[in-house]
Amino acid sequence: MKFEENLIPARLVNREKRFLVHLRLEDGRPVIAHTNNTGTMRGCNEAGSRVWISPADFPHRKLKWTHELVETTGGILVGINTARAQRIAEEAIELGRIPELAGFENMGREKVSSPGSRIDLLLEGHGKRVWVEVKNVTLVENAHARFPDAVSARGLKHLRELERLYKAGDRAAMLFVVQRADAKSFGPADDIDPEYAEGLRHAIQAGVEVYAYAAEVSLEESTLNRKLPLKL
Repeated sequence: MKFEENLIPARLVNREKRFLVHLRLEDGRPVIAHTNNTGTMRGCNEAGSRVWISPADFPHRKLKWTHELVETTGGILVGINTARAQRIAEEAIELGRIPELAGFENMGREKVSSPGSRIDLLLEGHGKRVWVEVKNVTLVENAHARFPDAVSARGLKHLRELERLYKAGDRAAMLFVVQRADAKSFGPADDIDPEYAEGLRHAIQAGVEVYAYAAEVSLEESTLNRKLPLKL
């Protein structure tokens, strides 16, 4: 997935509340950017870190910038824009980079799976279909990627919905998009959200497929290129 615009470098000053980050451009000007990442961004939220932002998609939006990337220790670029994860996943599926989700003719986005519930992707073809929920992962410690980085009641709801869809006769999959190149494995963050961690294990036992893929992230694009082993 290529970025539509050239990303603008800045330095992180601090994060305010959940959706605002205060930054300073290279020329010293202060700006405020929107972040859609509802997690803690643990390990990706240090004051003074180099970050990159993009112009807002909608010219009339109150905040004119979107927080896209952060550089962590060791010069690792991390994609923290959660909205990008679904697009990265879509591209990888369309190009056949995820063999487990290959061979489908149609891809639907943000499909209603039951009253009050939506799943990111629905793949259909040859009389079969698979529901795919996509999660963006930014937390990596000692080369091990983990999710979530904050308690996620919404994430647990998605797991239970995937279980229900599998029991109803469809395939159901959770796809973790790790937007950084230093991960060598993936697993749930038991110490942060034990209920989600247990829910993930239960979902796997119930028939839900779980995949984790790492992305190569640059200032121009983010591309899934490597499957990670699961450590549950």
